[in-house]
Parts: sequence; C-alpha cells; structure tokens
Amino acid sequence: MRPTTFLLERLLRAGMHDVVTVEPATGGIAALAGIATRREAPPVFVKAFADTPADDAFVAEAEGLTALRELGGVATPEVILADRELLVLSVLRPRPPSETFWEQFAHALARLHLNTTHPRFGWHRHNWLGRRRQVNTWDDDGFAFFAQHRLLRWLGQPRVDAALDPADRAALERLCQRLPDLLPDRPACLTHGDLWAQNLLATPDGQPALIDPAVSYMWAEVDLAHVWSTAPPPEAQRFFEIYAELTALDTDWRARMPIIQLRQHLAVLAQFDDDWGAGDQIRATLAPFRTRTVR
Repeated sequence: MRPTTFLLERLLRAGMHDVVTVEPATGGIAALAGIATRREAPPVFVKAFADTPADDAFVAEAEGLTALRELGGVATPEVILADRELLVLSVLRPRPPSETFWEQFAHALARLHLNTTHPRFGWHRHNWLGRRRQVNTWDDDGFAFFAQHRLLRWLGQPRVDAALDPADRAALERLCQRLPDLLPDRPACLTHGDLWAQNLLATPDGQPALIDPAVSYMWAEVDLAHVWSTAPPPEAQRFFEIYAELTALDTDWRARMPIIQLRQHLAVLAQFDDDWGAGDQIRATLAPFRTRTVR
C-alpha cells in the first residue's frame, strides 16, 4: 500500500471524512508523513507509523508541543488529533533562509531555557525519541540522569552493540563516570529534546516554530548541541552568537558539544541502518576515554 493511501485510510478511520487527498511530506525519518487536503477546512499535517501502532508516542508528542507552547512560549503547530494510530497538526511553513529568522529563534530558544528552570531532571511521564522509549524518571542529579537515561541506556541495543566494540563501550562508561569533571553543573530546564534543523519550521506569519519534540527537564545545552552538530545552514551563524550572549554561556561551550551530542548519535545508531556518520562520531568522541589515564 502506498504511504499516502495508508495515511488517508487512517484519517478516514479516525473520523476525518472531509479529507480528499493526501500528498507526501518530506523531512521526517521515523514515520510516514503527509499533507491532507480537506473539502471545507484548511489542510492538515498527518503522520503515522507504517508497521505497528504507536502506543502513546503521538499522545506524548502532542503533550510536548503543548508544554513548549504554554510553558516555554515557543510557537508550535495546533494539535488537531492525537491517538494511538496517528497525529494530526496544523500546517506550518518551511523556515525562510534568512539570518533574521535564526536571530529570532535564538531569542525564542533562550527564553524557553531561561524561563523554565526546574529543581529536578526528568519529566512526569516517559515519552519517545524516534521509535524508542525515552525514560524520564526524576533525578536530582543531572550527571546521573544524563549518564543513565541518555547515554548508557543505549548499550544493549543490537545496532549499538554491533557498531561499538568492548573498548568503546567501556570508554562510554568511563566517560559517564567523568561527567562532573567534563561538564559544568547546570540547572534543568524544559528542553525540546530532538532539536535538529528539520524540526525548526515557521508559522504562517514567519515566526520560528518547533515540531517533533522529545521533551524533558534537562540541560539547555542538549538542545544547543543538537543544532550545533547537525550541519546548521550558513545563515544560522548569528544564532549561536546571540544565544550564547543571552544565556551567558562561557567561552568553552563549543568544546562540550561532542560529549553532549553523544546522546543523539547513540539514538540514531540504535534505530537506523544508515547512521549518517553517527558511529564514527561516537568513536571519535570516546577515543580519549579508551584508556584509564584520561586527564
């Protein structure tokens, strides 16, 4: 069955009988996605998983969008429907290729992180990163939370174990023990959790808007590292300068990005046959920790 036919059948089964056609949408890699045209209503964005129902993945995603908007003041699409089989959202625009847009996003992301600080790390429920469960059990210690629920949790996944040798896995465990020495002790705040460039779009009036969150209260630099490490476009250069100024980042923040981004590289490695270089990035970051004499 064609993906668009599959999505159309899911929409009709959900009671959206005014849908006429569904055209494919690009950008996502974990789910089927399309733009549905309706008879007497604006078009909507729809996504679903092709194989098995999504358990509570779409409900958790919709909740994350609401949290980003209501708690963090960030623009997100309107949630029209979220259930076990599909997610339906209002349609956003592609982001414009302009420095001004990225400057606006720097202010929006800084406000999100500065205005949502929290005494603990985690979230009130587990949610999803791609097709894998993201565990958000509360913890007072950000280093322990990051080590246990964002890094070490990927060990034992078949693709990760196939790509990393025993020395690499031992190096990851060694790095986790050293996290308090490697990273500053920062407070938790509300984070998007999957902030690569494809998840940044624009509202109909051109303001930055976010999609596909995997929210939790975590270090703000989890979001920054994802933008930094996933080939941001040239017009994003001022984004980093403005964000660093607004949040009073120290001058060493760039050096921390590979360690923090390990979480996302491991998640990609665990879920996809093509890891887009994630395995090489992991091994390069872990290389200094393959021996016990790391300084």
